[in-house]
Amino acid sequence: MKLKLYFSVALVSLFFNRALAQDFLNTSNQLIERVLPKHGKSFSTEKLSDVKGKDVFEIESKNNQIILRGNNGVALASAFYHYLTEYAHCQITWNGTNLNVPQTLPKLEKKVRKETPYEYRYYLNYCTFNYSMSWWDWARWEKEIDWMALHGINMPLAITGEEYTWYLLYKEMGFSDDELKGFFTGPAYFSWFWMGNIDGWGGPLPVSWMKSHFELQKKILNRERALGMKPVLPAFTGHVPAAFKNKFPNAKLKATNWTNGFADTYILDSEDPMFAEIGKKFLQKQTEMLGTDHLYSADTFNENEPPSSEPEFLSKLSARIYDGMSQADPKAVWVMQGWLFYSDRKFWKEAQTEALLKAVPNDKMILLDLATEIEPVWKRTEGFYGKPWIWNMLNNFGGNTNLFGRMDVVATAPAQALKDPKSGKMNGIGLTMEGIEQNPVMYELMMENVWRSTPIDLETWLPQYVFNRYGKKNANSLKAWKTLRKTVYSVPADKYVRDGAESIIQGRPTLDSMTRWARTTLNYNERDLLPAWDELINAAADCRQSDGYQYDLIDVTRQVLANYALPLQRKAVEAYRNKNLKAFQTASKAFITLIGDMDKLLATRKDFMLGPWVNDARKQGNNEQEKALYEMNAKDLITLWGDAKNPLNEYACRQWSGLMNDFYKPRWEMFFSRLEQSISNKTELDITKFNDEVSKWEWKWVNQRKDYALTPVGNPVNTATDLHKKYRKIIGEAHQPKKP
Repeated sequence: MKLKLYFSVALVSLFFNRALAQDFLNTSNQLIERVLPKHGKSFSTEKLSDVKGKDVFEIESKNNQIILRGNNGVALASAFYHYLTEYAHCQITWNGTNLNVPQTLPKLEKKVRKETPYEYRYYLNYCTFNYSMSWWDWARWEKEIDWMALHGINMPLAITGEEYTWYLLYKEMGFSDDELKGFFTGPAYFSWFWMGNIDGWGGPLPVSWMKSHFELQKKILNRERALGMKPVLPAFTGHVPAAFKNKFPNAKLKATNWTNGFADTYILDSEDPMFAEIGKKFLQKQTEMLGTDHLYSADTFNENEPPSSEPEFLSKLSARIYDGMSQADPKAVWVMQGWLFYSDRKFWKEAQTEALLKAVPNDKMILLDLATEIEPVWKRTEGFYGKPWIWNMLNNFGGNTNLFGRMDVVATAPAQALKDPKSGKMNGIGLTMEGIEQNPVMYELMMENVWRSTPIDLETWLPQYVFNRYGKKNANSLKAWKTLRKTVYSVPADKYVRDGAESIIQGRPTLDSMTRWARTTLNYNERDLLPAWDELINAAADCRQSDGYQYDLIDVTRQVLANYALPLQRKAVEAYRNKNLKAFQTASKAFITLIGDMDKLLATRKDFMLGPWVNDARKQGNNEQEKALYEMNAKDLITLWGDAKNPLNEYACRQWSGLMNDFYKPRWEMFFSRLEQSISNKTELDITKFNDEVSKWEWKWVNQRKDYALTPVGNPVNTATDLHKKYRKIIGEAHQPKKP
């Protein structure tokens, strides 16, 4: 029976992968045409067929053409991007693109050949699919897959539409739509549903969504495979509907709670015979419909502790999980996010970690060191005890808007780990950010490691990055970036800093200097960032037409203003405590004005606008009921996260035009009004009463119907320049060190 199953899976996989892995030269040529439609005929692509190891590309000039060679589509796309960045001085990022190539393309003096030292270049975090990708259509996905190929990605997580496969399987098992209604979450919360943290929130999910996104998943997989990528598909982790306990009363179920204000979810014990049975059926159905590349993601204990810390228990548990995969696909390789070893290190000590990992054969598991730039787990696990593993940069949590990154670490640590004899089987690098479309420099820098095995010299790389980005060699812009490197993109080695700080503006109004998730502690002195702002303003005359420059100018201006909110808030709080009404009114008015000015600034770039996010959500709906549900999902995720009392409020906060004026400003106006009343009445603010009042207001905002601007308003350079004139002097004075 097992042999028959093996051949069944193998035949289905062979059929899909042959059908989908179309001629990668054609696919690569189409990518080139999308990127440079006027120069497509200047490039010729050829297959490198003698490659036996890791991916290779070549570039050379011949007969007035640029010849690109690679052993697959990703290698060819990487060759194309290498040419664009190194010879045509272009750049493609989420936030600013420069494709101003010369009419006659630069020629290479000699052939270039690059081989990657990494078998796998991983991409995406479960959370990215919601914090950034919740409302993406095929056009946006196509653009992202192009970006992935250009940057050398060959191992993307691919979980779009997963819920439809589960829907079909559970229907076959006899579950009704009514029994499943409370299981599937709304579209903005799939990541935590897939990881077994929550059920039902933001739903009920229409079957129309499931079907449409399953079709979208087919397109995603077709394109990724056609370029030579090996997508990582989901596997069963034990998460089952609450109705399971009624349908199968003898099943061994464990209720677990994510502790973030949500109801229990139910995990089927891996000892229960149904665990392996469901896991096998799911992979069979998924393979039948989508094919397979034999890589499967499964994270059983994402921010949930196992019921026992006994090593023997953990070994048997992981062995059973893998057995469930291998029964459906004997070639299955388990790709595990190593987040649990980072987030719950008190539980996952050496004995527990080793027991969990060693129960699975070394060639059947790949570990993702999910936040290696923050804390390299591989160093305290002996290189993951013999398992192949991937060095990943996480960098962003919640899709937050801030300037942040460990530039020096990312430039040097991957190559150092690769050559470290203690690193074991490091066979890849990757990006595992929770949200994208910010800090483009960090992602360009990280993926510069793909085609090299030596550390990156930032003294050489950074000027090249700025030149490619702005299309000009400008002294002011380079000075600005030297300052950015030393401030926002530098985290002192003795500081445990997970991610960038938020502005106090985004926190639920408070008398404190921060809230739980809107943390305001910076990894640099506010005043040290100001020279970067000055130099970018000074570069305007030369760089103002550059898309990348415009984005960076707005981003740095935004950060400076966001930082300035804290001293203003502190002044208002001090005046309140001193019962100085005049001083309070001055500080609170300045704070509210600052929010309005930031909204006006952010409205000049689509990157920083709420409107497209909400509109893209509503467009997914087939009727008013669905549109309203998706709008609620979109607004809730980036504000309250859950209901009115949810402790995750502001975890995914954004500095976006529309959100500043319509959400953050009214909250602070309510707060300042209550404080002013307290000063006038000589009473103290009842903060508990206020929090209850504001949370009700927030919940109403999340559920109300409203359109926001979809197109930018104003000139970004002029707006930033005006704000520099208005604020530069007073901000400089506000951030002066206090005299002893």
